[in-house]
Amino acid sequence: MTLSRYTSQTNRLAAFFAAFAFFVSADAANATGIYGSSSMKELGRARAPIGHVEFCTRLPSECEGTGRKGSRIAMNAVRFDELERVNRSINAQIAPVTDLELYGVEEHWTYPVDRGDCEDYVLLKRRTLISLGWNASALLVTVVRDLKGAGHAVLTVATDRGDLVLDNQQEGVMPWQLTGYEYIKRQSQTSPKDWVYVGPARSDVGVASTRNR
Repeated sequence: MTLSRYTSQTNRLAAFFAAFAFFVSADAANATGIYGSSSMKELGRARAPIGHVEFCTRLPSECEGTGRKGSRIAMNAVRFDELERVNRSINAQIAPVTDLELYGVEEHWTYPVDRGDCEDYVLLKRRTLISLGWNASALLVTVVRDLKGAGHAVLTVATDRGDLVLDNQQEGVMPWQLTGYEYIKRQSQTSPKDWVYVGPARSDVGVASTRNR
C-alpha cells in the first residue's frame, strides 16, 4: 500500500470515528437537555461576501426562495453516507486553484467544471445535495478562518444531530466543533441571499483558500 493511499484511508477512518462519537454525544446531550449545544449559534446579521453578492447578481435564480429558521435534516446512517459520497466525489473531481490564478481576481464565486477555489467546491456540493432532495435551507455556505488563519469556505449542513461540515481540505464529513476552524458567518436559513454571524462580529475575511497541498 502506498503512503498516500494509507494516509487517505487513515483520514477517512478518523473522520468516521469522529462522526460516530459526535452522534453518540448528541444523543447523550439530548438525554440531558442540552441537545442544542452541538449547533452553531447565530449572532446577528452580517454582510454577504462580495463574491456571493456577485454570484447572486449573475445567477439570481440560484439565490431565490425563502426558508425556515431552525430547519434541520433528520440524520441517519444512509444520509451520512450520502454526505460522505458527495464530499469525496467533488473533492476528487475538482482540482484546487485560487480565483487569482484562474480568473485574475481575488474573489469569483461560480460552479466549477474541473478546477476551482474553496467556495466553488461548496457551491457545487450544495447544488448536488439539493438535486438529491436535501432541504436547501439546511445547506449553508459558511466562511471560516482555517488552520493557517486564512479565509476559507465550507458547507454547513444543519441536522437534528448538530451541524456537520463538508470541506475540500478534509476528505471526511466532520462535526463543526472538531474542524479546528474559527467560524465567522454563514448564509441565513431564511434567505440564501442574507448572511448571519456565527462568531464574533469583526472585519470581513476573504475566502481565497484552496485545499492543503
